Amino acid sequence: MRVLIVEDEPFMAEAIRDGLRLEAIAADIAGDGDTALKLLSVNGYDIAVLDRDVPGPTGDEIARRIVASGSGMPILMLTAADRLDDKASGFGLGADDYLTKPFELRELVLRLRALDRRRAYSRPPVREIAGLRLDPFRREVYRDDRYVALTRKQFAVLEVLVAAEGGVVSAEELLERAWDENADPFTNAVRITVSALRKRLGEPWIIATVPGAGYRIDPDIRDEAGDRG
Repeated sequence: MRVLIVEDEPFMAEAIRDGLRLEAIAADIAGDGDTALKLLSVNGYDIAVLDRDVPGPTGDEIARRIVASGSGMPILMLTAADRLDDKASGFGLGADDYLTKPFELRELVLRLRALDRRRAYSRPPVREIAGLRLDPFRREVYRDDRYVALTRKQFAVLEVLVAAEGGVVSAEELLERAWDENADPFTNAVRITVSALRKRLGEPWIIATVPGAGYRIDPDIRDEAGDRG
């Protein structure tokens, strides 16, 4: 999951970003409305976390533009105002959830996970494919009922691949979805992470490389392994 944090208090924004990284959630920061709109125009985000009172176009205006774009991107509003009227106006702008400052990071993570699940409501919260079972809320992965311990980045990459349900995911998309904007587009981090992930998951290799295209979970790998046996 990749989120955009629109927050003009640097300390808070960085604390949120660093906390989300510990939960395998990539996050970019925009300290003002203009930067937020620019990032939204060039990056694909799963969720926008908007402080309503930021310089330039406000969080309210950003929310209006997200809704008008028809992208369906969930919006979580952050504000110090806890009056019901303030919350009602935020929901009226198209917000999907509301969190009042101060808040616990754990609550923010739970709300983001819930919004991501709602966004992909057609998929079950616990995703299964080719003997893999991935629980995004518990951050647990099992292969054929065997628990697999993964690093945060390995889990983030696997989550994107599993969500594709056997479809090909390019290295560029993995870099965009599992890393933040500071990632070097020319890095070999994706290849290294996928290679390490394969080893953690064990043989037979379940992540196939599609030359010139990217990577995919091979849903037929179990049948092929059975045939060989």
